[in-house]
Amino acid sequence: MEQSSMEKYVPLHVCHVNKTSIIINRAHAFLHFIAILFLIHYRLSFFFQHPKNTTIPTLPWLLIFVSELLLSLAWLFTQSYRWRPVTRTVFPERLPADDKLPAIDVFICTADPNKEPSVEVMNTVISAMALAYPPEKLHVYVSDDAGSDVTLRCTKEAWNFARYWVPFCRKYDLVTACPDVYFSSSEVDSGDFEGSEFKAARTKMEEKYEVLKQRIRRIVQQHSTTGDALHNTRDHPSIIEVINEHSEEEDEVKMPLLVYVSREKRPSHHHNFKAGALNVLIFWHGFDGVGGPTISGSNFYIKREALLGSFSKQQELMALKRSFGPSNDFIKTLVEDYKPGFIHDGESSRMLLEKANVLASCSYENQTSWGSKVGFLYFCVVEDYFTGFTLHRKGWKSVYLYPKKPQFLGIATTNFNDTSIQWRRWASGLTSVAISKFCPLIYGPLKMSWVQLMCYSELAFMPLLNCLSLWGFALIPQLCLFNDISLYPKVSDSNFNIFFIIFVSAILKSLYEVVTTGGQVLTWRNDWRIWMMRSVTSYFYGSLDVVFNKLGMKEASFLPTNKVIDDEHAKLYEMGIFDFRTATTFLAPLVTVILVNIAAFVRALVVNVVDNDRDGFWEKMFGQMFLSFYILVSNYTVIEGMIIRRDKASIPLYVTLLSGVFSVFILLIGSAILC
Repeated sequence: MEQSSMEKYVPLHVCHVNKTSIIINRAHAFLHFIAILFLIHYRLSFFFQHPKNTTIPTLPWLLIFVSELLLSLAWLFTQSYRWRPVTRTVFPERLPADDKLPAIDVFICTADPNKEPSVEVMNTVISAMALAYPPEKLHVYVSDDAGSDVTLRCTKEAWNFARYWVPFCRKYDLVTACPDVYFSSSEVDSGDFEGSEFKAARTKMEEKYEVLKQRIRRIVQQHSTTGDALHNTRDHPSIIEVINEHSEEEDEVKMPLLVYVSREKRPSHHHNFKAGALNVLIFWHGFDGVGGPTISGSNFYIKREALLGSFSKQQELMALKRSFGPSNDFIKTLVEDYKPGFIHDGESSRMLLEKANVLASCSYENQTSWGSKVGFLYFCVVEDYFTGFTLHRKGWKSVYLYPKKPQFLGIATTNFNDTSIQWRRWASGLTSVAISKFCPLIYGPLKMSWVQLMCYSELAFMPLLNCLSLWGFALIPQLCLFNDISLYPKVSDSNFNIFFIIFVSAILKSLYEVVTTGGQVLTWRNDWRIWMMRSVTSYFYGSLDVVFNKLGMKEASFLPTNKVIDDEHAKLYEMGIFDFRTATTFLAPLVTVILVNIAAFVRALVVNVVDNDRDGFWEKMFGQMFLSFYILVSNYTVIEGMIIRRDKASIPLYVTLLSGVFSVFILLIGSAILC
């Protein structure tokens, strides 16, 4: 009996623990940690020396020590991802029969048709509708935060194209369900259909897709030309429209449900951004090995029960209404044996849409548990991270799958401005969790494993730790170098090996991880550069936003980043040239840091050459000179943008001059205070 039941159970996926990676990661972590302990001993021993035996001021020594401790803590948190890396093998052929598969809802979120390319958004809609899943159990929702007529009209165009595309995918066994990717690829992506019939059908379908793109672009162009004076993206009623409710032609195959949803927005009601509407490779593989990755951005599947809970018919009605609101129709869907069904009667369908509009109103959630205990949680602007953290704390598990062939492709920001804005928002949300009562180190210890807790702590504290430590490394040693004060051991001192080992260890380990995951040295170099830039700009301002928010001086905001790529941006991006067209607030800190490092390095170089290495200056100051040199080489693109380039995307002269004033101020005031 027991053997029979075991034979019936066939796993849908198998987890593989990468033992080689575990050995390498843990051995490296142990050796690196030992080196950090020696560094701490070296720094602490300074405070026990007799004042007569040292000429180094205490304040800069203390500040650089704090920077080293913060960066070491950030490194320690990241080791949790490397503790137990795993991969998974999936067996889709073992899925149960269609009648036993659960119903799924696919939410596609968009916020601004001017910043998010409508053609790509609609490709996602079409791809979701073409999923190899029973159509009666597949429901696709386009969630439009702006309530834009452009998105609604484009969704209708996507539906009309999908009525031909979905049967085409089914008939010819297409693996790539995204039409844009399919038609732009030279690879054959179908079953055994290679005859003239398939080629003719493909050509016809490609023509239909070109028509779709033209229609979508025409809709967007009309909107950008004429605008919509009657529509306010911050003040509009709820809009719910079933796109395929009325169809004159009979479809070749049964189509999934497609619904356009725009939640009501009023200036007098706080809006919860994407959460209200929804109501880097190494890290995620490692996260998967310690309980599963957090919810991150997009392309994740989540059980309805995880967000809302599980209830029986015996549950007290009033208790459910206090949590989920007064809608009896919605509460009916919460019970365990509820079976969703289609309504074909016109009057019943109209009444259902009216009730759905009530649920989408901005006041429905008042005095309920939405956003605080059920659904996506509204505590901060990174609602995906916070919701994932809460679900893991409740005992839910998640798994991470990274197939060789991407299932969905998103569009990332491609210029410095939009990337900085995006990371500033994320940094603000993560830091707000880190310094709140929901801090993972306080809120999670009794409910989660210590390794998983460290993963969440790394994400929460990442902006703050990196911001503070890198500002310290970017300024303190340079100010001391400018004033001939040594913060590092002489090259001939055995203690110098501590810093050398830590630096080389970090560099080689990161390079190893990039190369072993299919990256190149260029990718590794860019990662380091972007990390430095992000730490002194986006992380810095994101952390400041949280401080101002706590003081009641600023409110958290959500601004969609621009993902529409024009020809000029695309050309610069493909050439690997930085586009520095952004606000001065982002450029000034970055340029100021570079100018301070140039001033300190050049002065030290001149002093060393002119005075012919007086008093062993080179040996004594090598550590700080190398640090400045490394910062300048890693951020050569900033120097290039200031001095060499003269195109529109270079750093404006007035920003360089303003940053020059800031750098002089830092050198003068900083030298007076620290040295």
